[in-house]
Amino acid sequence: MKYEAVIGLEIHVQIDTQTKTFCGCSTAYGDQANSHTCPVCLGLPGALPVLNKEALRKAVIAGIALGCDVSGFSVFARKNYFYPDLPKSYQISQYELPLNVRGALTIMDEHMHEKRIRITRAHLEEDAGKLVHDEDPGGPSYIDFNRCGVPLLEIVTEPDMQTSEEAYRFLTAVKQIMQYTGVSACSMEKGELRVDVNVSLREAAARAFGVKQEIKNMNSFTNVKKAIDYEIIRQMNILGKGGMLNQETRLFDQGKNMTVPMRTKEEAHDYRYFPDPDLVPVELHEGFIQSVRDAIPELPEKKRKRFVTSYGITPYDAETICASARLADYFEEAVQGYSQPKNIANWILSEFLKTLNEKNIEADQSPVTPSMLRELFTAMDQGEISGKIAKDVFKTMCSTGKSARSIIDEQELRQVTDQKRIEAVVNEVLSENQAAVQDVKGGKGKAYGFLVGQVMKKTEGKANPRIVNELLRERLEMG
Repeated sequence: MKYEAVIGLEIHVQIDTQTKTFCGCSTAYGDQANSHTCPVCLGLPGALPVLNKEALRKAVIAGIALGCDVSGFSVFARKNYFYPDLPKSYQISQYELPLNVRGALTIMDEHMHEKRIRITRAHLEEDAGKLVHDEDPGGPSYIDFNRCGVPLLEIVTEPDMQTSEEAYRFLTAVKQIMQYTGVSACSMEKGELRVDVNVSLREAAARAFGVKQEIKNMNSFTNVKKAIDYEIIRQMNILGKGGMLNQETRLFDQGKNMTVPMRTKEEAHDYRYFPDPDLVPVELHEGFIQSVRDAIPELPEKKRKRFVTSYGITPYDAETICASARLADYFEEAVQGYSQPKNIANWILSEFLKTLNEKNIEADQSPVTPSMLRELFTAMDQGEISGKIAKDVFKTMCSTGKSARSIIDEQELRQVTDQKRIEAVVNEVLSENQAAVQDVKGGKGKAYGFLVGQVMKKTEGKANPRIVNELLRERLEMG
């Protein structure tokens, strides 16, 4: 029997704000445990929450960017359950009347076909705290409430994905949108983006869904792919042997690359949602929603298409450059007023990205500014330096922060373009390497490359390669 997977995602994105969702405590990451707490986020009796307007504004930005309808009227609800890192024993979230509904994103599947993934909702809620477990087995666990109350956007998709690759691409698209719009930095290392995956199998072409298995709290897209692939095989083996699946929540064991049971899955009614009596409904006027819509910057998909048409680069190159808003901005500033943007794109995708990865920095942190990179290319175009020397100049620029022209002047790196001077070196090389000359005339191409290398060596790499090739071919043909 053939089965097909049905996959839906629940994505939790921490919204970048200075203070928490319902109190004035700082959201700064990495400070001493429990140093950013107050009676509100600790759930002490008599403390009343007040909604953070900036968190609301950024949640609206996210909804619009995800293609959602923004609700003019939404309500906060209490989601009741006991987790040790939620001191109130309930989470302030949204249920029946969420902020953003009915969105969609289009991705390219593994066959490079467009696929539309529907978004059920993207609502605003508060995050829980963090458990810190002792390294010794059986040792104590501690609770850090610094994260408790940090604004969180929960994005829930329809079960429109069928492969782990589609889930990976959808997550990548969401992450890019959140970063482009400034809603969140989405640092996976800091837990600013976490994913729950719902996976079920059904008979191929069947309409009814299978029994859903939820995999909780993954903060790596690679692990999401591995967990989905493992779960599909696990369920297929059980069903193929005539077994039954029970709806449950599972965890992904990264060390063993497998999912393991966590608990029986709760249903919505188990949470006993009801409107939070301490928070009034949120009413948004169309003027406010429109002002937010007008302020949203160019989104990744539109930018990729514009880069292809405006700068003549390939869709693949555009996708790679636009994967990071900072890199896309760097590229666009570097090509301003430059006639051959594809050359700069090629350099960014090779030399520049290699340097960023080595230094573990973002594009806007590079000591080589966009204007400095453009100056380097101008020097190459004007014949001042060769492409080979340009690579050495670029490395020096990265380590010193100096401009290309200052390095060229200090190290006397300008190309030799004096034809008579190069001609003398060419004649000298031909005279000293008669065996190679005869090999070239005999049709051995490697010998020609050897002669070029000898000319460049004698000129310390400074001879203009075009002139060198012209003179060598001329002399060899004459001889």
